[in-house]
Amino acid sequence: MKKTLIAAIVGGIVLFMWQFLSWTALNLHSASQQYSPNQDSIMQMLKTNLDKEGGYYMPSAPAGTSFEDMEKLAMANVGKPWASVQYHASLEYNMGMNMTRGLIANIFIIWLLCWILAKISNNNFTTTFTASLFVGLIVYLNSSYTGHIWYPMFDIRAYLIDAVVSWGLVGIWLGWWMNRSPKQSN
Repeated sequence: MKKTLIAAIVGGIVLFMWQFLSWTALNLHSASQQYSPNQDSIMQMLKTNLDKEGGYYMPSAPAGTSFEDMEKLAMANVGKPWASVQYHASLEYNMGMNMTRGLIANIFIIWLLCWILAKISNNNFTTTFTASLFVGLIVYLNSSYTGHIWYPMFDIRAYLIDAVVSWGLVGIWLGWWMNRSPKQSN
């Protein structure tokens, strides 16, 4: 239990640190957070024209529109601009709480991975490392990539880099820590 708890805490920190580097120092996701000199007028236009918080896809049809009418709208807009907007009425900035929640989630994620790895008979460094990489690729393909298929993201490559690097680092840590001989554990 102690070994798994240490593995999860350190692995969660490794995952968290890569996420921090990716979004800050390395700025891999900058393509999805670009600056517009027109941001004040755009924000005012959104505030004026959106009556509630929510995610908006434009152009789209109102709820209850028939499939045929939605298809016509889609075909009429092929080749024209479109937008996906996540609109929030008020900016709430609580970096400390958000980082704490992220770290706790990462530790829990690694604990779940450790549970899975413990069920593999004859586990070794290579198996742990490969399984960790596969988990990263599963996460990437099931979330970022499948979302990108429908709503292209400007930082999709950054998410792939995140998956390979962060889960590779986690795999190196877990491969070493979880597969040490009993003599090394003392």
